[in-house]
Amino acid sequence: MLAQETGVDRQCRSFSAWSHVVAMLYAQFTHCIGLNDVCDALRLHSGPLSAIRGATPPSRNGLSHAGKHRSAALAEKIFWTVLKHLQTISPGFGHGRRGKGVTHRFRKTIYLVDSTTIELIASCLDWANHRRRKAAAKCHMRLDLQSFLPRFVIVDVAREADPIRAYELCAAVQTGEIVVFDRAYLDFGHLWNLDKRGVYWVTRTKENNHFKVVAKRETKNPKILADEEVELVIDATRAKYPQRMRRVRAVVEIDGREQEMEFLTNNMEWSPKSVADLYRSRWSIEVFFKQIKQTLKLADFLGHSANAVRWQVWTALLCYILLRFQAYLSNWASSFTRLFTLIRAGLWRYTDLMELLKRYGTAGGSFRGLATPAQAYFPNFT
Repeated sequence: MLAQETGVDRQCRSFSAWSHVVAMLYAQFTHCIGLNDVCDALRLHSGPLSAIRGATPPSRNGLSHAGKHRSAALAEKIFWTVLKHLQTISPGFGHGRRGKGVTHRFRKTIYLVDSTTIELIASCLDWANHRRRKAAAKCHMRLDLQSFLPRFVIVDVAREADPIRAYELCAAVQTGEIVVFDRAYLDFGHLWNLDKRGVYWVTRTKENNHFKVVAKRETKNPKILADEEVELVIDATRAKYPQRMRRVRAVVEIDGREQEMEFLTNNMEWSPKSVADLYRSRWSIEVFFKQIKQTLKLADFLGHSANAVRWQVWTALLCYILLRFQAYLSNWASSFTRLFTLIRAGLWRYTDLMELLKRYGTAGGSFRGLATPAQAYFPNFT
């Protein structure tokens, strides 16, 4: 039982851990603007709410206290347990599609590593001081490009530099797999660690990087300006990465405009176009961050403590994978935003969700995932 593992069950009296999770998910789906909004709405719908395994509406002080004192590790464990469970009951959901775009060229998993900053209110959140008169949290993520699902997430303050988290984000990456980094994560010590483990990586150069060209390769594609084998010049950085790297300079189209960029990789066999295309695929993680920040409730927070912010970020991610799973089961062909708004509009209606998606979208296919509110559950959460 996850509540017991995290010690949250010992803090629950009239407001159970299950009811807390349901309330936080409700806040995500309805974009509640504050604690009173959540509590009043759930109290108004206390009858249908009780059908969800006996969930009860919270009081304002009860929900506030739960967000501040109940460990957000519970929300994190629920997220990973639910994701694993969904991949078990529908393996195709976790495998993703390998026949589209750059993914069809590679048999190994491609990971995208990046972070997004979540703006907070500086006057209320001293723990999250980021810059002068600003406060922010940061969500670091390793995203599976094939399935578009998170594989590792860190939610922390924004003042820590990205390379500090790079080792944790890539600790579980296996030999032969590919990691694509934003240049904010460029750390030659970490890249050398990946190279020794047999992991392929692609990133961008920084202006202050100094290289010596060791060998030049012939290029036939006019979009590829240079394909070179390089070594680091400065002794301190060369000590971190003593071997050759490959530098590809290419013309890449960004937002309809062509722009020259330099990429680094430790793979000497890929075509230079594949190197450029791999880095271009990294922008898919920006689409992911845009979806969760513009669609889910990550602009306003129900609590000011670090723990309350983590609760809200993890439940937003949980909401995302539940929506993605429904889209997968129903073969939903419309946008993620439309799926979210449709489910939000019919939240308190006793209706078959699959039929609803079929009626308003272009859904079809299997209907094995039918369920009723009384059957709602999270694995290992009783």
